[in-house]
Amino acid sequence: MAYNEDALQLLRNDLAALPVVEKKMFGALCFMLHGNMLCGAQPNGALFRTSPDDYATALAIAGASPMCMGKDRQMKGFVECDMDALQDDTQRAAFLSLSLSFVNSLPPK
Repeated sequence: MAYNEDALQLLRNDLAALPVVEKKMFGALCFMLHGNMLCGAQPNGALFRTSPDDYATALAIAGASPMCMGKDRQMKGFVECDMDALQDDTQRAAFLSLSLSFVNSLPPK
């Protein structure tokens, strides 16, 4: 399973104060918060989980695209971002803020 080590380190640094657990899933190394998937490092950037209500907001961030399983099946509530967006502190913070807001609203697993 491949993922970008630079992406992984950026996310690890940002999430260091949170009780996250790393888990391989979705072709990425994902970060789980209280048993719920928050975000993950992928080969070409990262993926972030958002609420359905914030999905359009996340897609409006430069460098974002819908996450697709296979060729055409969009995973609503999951957004991918490229490395340029991930390396931008402001954009990465926006993605993480949306993800944390949603995941913190979920019951622990």
